[in-house]
Amino acid sequence: MRAITALMLGAAGLALSALPAKAADNPLVLELFTSQGCSSCPPADAYMAELKRSRPDLLLLDFHVDYWDRLGWHDPFSLGRATERQEFYASALHTEVYTPQLVIGGSEQAIGSARADVQTAIGAAQADRQAAAPVAVSLSARGTQVQVTVGPGQGSAAIWLVGFDDSHRTAIGRGENDGLTETEVDIVRSIQNLGAWTGQPAQVTIQRPRGERIAVLVQRADGLILSAATLPASGS
Repeated sequence: MRAITALMLGAAGLALSALPAKAADNPLVLELFTSQGCSSCPPADAYMAELKRSRPDLLLLDFHVDYWDRLGWHDPFSLGRATERQEFYASALHTEVYTPQLVIGGSEQAIGSARADVQTAIGAAQADRQAAAPVAVSLSARGTQVQVTVGPGQGSAAIWLVGFDDSHRTAIGRGENDGLTETEVDIVRSIQNLGAWTGQPAQVTIQRPRGERIAVLVQRADGLILSAATLPASGS
C-alpha cells in the first residue's frame, strides 16, 4: 500500500474542491455480498432496495462475489475484488464467507435478509463508529478526475475509492435463479485502494473509476469504517 502525501492545497486544488458536487454527510456503510447465482440472495437484494428508499443516512454497496459463477450462471457484475473484500471481513470479523452476507460499518455483520438482525447490527455499528476518533473526508470531481480530501485525525487507515451503479435489472437465464428477473441497487463496479492515511491531512487526485456514482471510505485495518462520502451520478 502506498502512502498518500500530506495535503498541499494550491490554487488548482482549491478550484477543484470548490466544485458544486456535494458529498453526503458521513453515511453509515452497508456492504452486501451477494450473487445472482444464489437463490438465497434475492430477498436480501430486495431489502437493500427498501433501505435505499427509506434510509438516506445509509450508503449501500452491493458487492457481487465471483465464486458462484462456476455453478451455472455467470453474474455480469461479479468481481474478484468483491470476493477479496469479503475474505478480508471473514478474517477481521471472525466469520464465514457466505451469501447473502451484510457487513455494517465494517464492524458488524448479519444475514442480509434477516431484517431484525440487520437493524440490531446497524445500531451496534453506529455505536462502534461513535466510539472511534472522527475523521472528515470529502469528494469533488472535474471531468474525468476525482479528488479525495481527508482531514486530520488520530491513528491510521486505508482510503478506498468505489465506483457503483444506481440500479440494474437482469433476466437470469441459468443457475439457482433461472427464470427470475431481478432488480438490484448500488451495484459496485470497481474498488481501488488509494493508499494509507496516517493522521495527517491528505489529498489525492485520480481518474474517475468505473461506475455511475462514486464513494470514498476511510477504513481501519480492523475493518471499522471511520467515515465515508459520496458523489452523485456523473453529469448530475
